[in-house]
Amino acid sequence: MSYCSYINNNVTETADYLLHKHYHDNQYGFEITDDDELFGRLILEINQAGLSWTLMLRKQDSFRKAYDNFSIEKIAQYDESDRERLLLDAGIVRNKLKVNAAIVNAQKILELKKDFGSFKGWIDAHHPLTKEEWIKVFKKTFKFTGGEIVNEFLMSTGYLPGAHTPDCPIYKKVKLIEATAKA
Repeated sequence: MSYCSYINNNVTETADYLLHKHYHDNQYGFEITDDDELFGRLILEINQAGLSWTLMLRKQDSFRKAYDNFSIEKIAQYDESDRERLLLDAGIVRNKLKVNAAIVNAQKILELKKDFGSFKGWIDAHHPLTKEEWIKVFKKTFKFTGGEIVNEFLMSTGYLPGAHTPDCPIYKKVKLIEATAKA
């Protein structure tokens, strides 16, 4: 079953379903233009590895708070005390490799900004690539960015197709926003 089918055909409105519905209808597959928000999505995708997206949706506000509103500039400056603070924060995923990836990736984005102006500028400079090409570029550039993480990050931010099925009402909404942005 596709994500769209789950959202559009579900009749049980649990708290988790409502979290997913909001994400599906307002964020998934939509372009993100703000670098910190784009980086925040990457942090969530990295932390989801081996876990459920439902957990990430439940914890996204805690991640935002723990990681200084996903500020690339601030996260790039994190030191050992910040690592320890994050590893003790029960509101987020406490995984040393994932915490370290957020910090190292923020530092890498600051380097990329020198040549591309922004994280989004770096992604745009490589767009469009195939999924396989994107995976190679991300693995070469960032920490903890395997194939599924890269695929979901790029699909969820509109760089790879497939976030919504053509019969999904949100598919039309995303296409209209894309067409308006290009006009």
